[in-house]
Amino acid sequence: MNLLRRHPVAIALVVLLLATAIHPLSPLIDAVTSSTPVDVDLERPVTYVLFAPLSNTLDALTFLSQPRAEWALVVWILALAAWGALRRSETPLTWRRRITRALVGPGVLVLLAVATVLLPRPVPRLTTEGTVGGTVIDYHAHTNASHDGRPGWTLAKLAAWHERQGFEASYVTDHNVVYDGSLPVPEGTSINLLPGVEWSVYGQHVVAIGPVEPVPRDSFQGSTARMIRIFAAIERQGGLSIASLPEYWRYHWDDLGAFVVAGVDGFEIVNCAPKALGFPSNLRRQVLTLAGSHDLMVVGASDNHGWGRVTCVWNVSLPGAQGFHTNRVFARPLALVQGDCPPWTAALTQPWFLLRSLTWSERASWLTWVVIILLYRAMPRREGQGAGLGILARSLGRRSRRTTVPNETPT
Repeated sequence: MNLLRRHPVAIALVVLLLATAIHPLSPLIDAVTSSTPVDVDLERPVTYVLFAPLSNTLDALTFLSQPRAEWALVVWILALAAWGALRRSETPLTWRRRITRALVGPGVLVLLAVATVLLPRPVPRLTTEGTVGGTVIDYHAHTNASHDGRPGWTLAKLAAWHERQGFEASYVTDHNVVYDGSLPVPEGTSINLLPGVEWSVYGQHVVAIGPVEPVPRDSFQGSTARMIRIFAAIERQGGLSIASLPEYWRYHWDDLGAFVVAGVDGFEIVNCAPKALGFPSNLRRQVLTLAGSHDLMVVGASDNHGWGRVTCVWNVSLPGAQGFHTNRVFARPLALVQGDCPPWTAALTQPWFLLRSLTWSERASWLTWVVIILLYRAMPRREGQGAGLGILARSLGRRSRRTTVPNETPT
């Protein structure tokens, strides 16, 4: 009881780590069948597992949809500020000190958000068995040639980003930018970069892959009937057209039948962009039913713009094939489950999903760090002495000397 009273947060975290292991989320699922694949896996670097609390937290923040991120940010800032300001202290606090304590938690949260977007870090990598076949590919990614691409996000950086996560190829689909011919393999990588384009036409983004040429975008604006003619225009060029998320979900959900009649070749069913991560699972199933009945492709897209370090989806594509069974889509459930939760629950549900998604090695890393922190907090201190690494070092030093000095024989 004394331990619970002195360290309630740590004890609660241990209980949650054990409770969420009872019914965990699979590290990876087949987004079409919702089953756990047996021929692909996620390989986590040693440093990723060693610092699992940080690695997993940054991944969970990356996989927040935009509405959930906004709700989580507001709730966590208010809760951390209140906890810092109202937490009991052994000595009376001035109002300036209390304000400072109230700002510490939100400040750490802001630093985590910045680290999520910019901090270089180890990331999981998709590995495949020899029986899988096909190419691990991304159908939708951007460079700084896009208006919303990260400054300095070059083809070489995009290729390196993909290679770290197990991709073998990626289409480069910058907004309304047509690449002339094939793209060079960046030095130091083995990634094949393939030309594509993401056309913006009347509330819909259409990814064109394969041989692509400029199109008169103005002729596809003004109405849905005019917009869907772009599918036939892409087909005449010899390319494939894929309707992108979140646009067809947000603005053209009732028009998907017209998309099919007009010649769309496929649909994104997973997209890692914050605006698309909230795609509900029941709507994904409806798209899968539509695509399956018309033998259309379904794909996943990182939609990377250089602002995040980790993807939530991979594709394994059969070369030269087309249709519903052309491509397998593998996704991290941590990114998918939030689509069925109201955004206002994010402050509680995202940590819950995070803990459920841990592997046993990651869970062991979390428990180890909790024990280390508890031991550090329990180190004896002189009266009035605050916490600090020196306390741990001095305590360990004293303990070491006691074990190495031999007992003296009394004279």
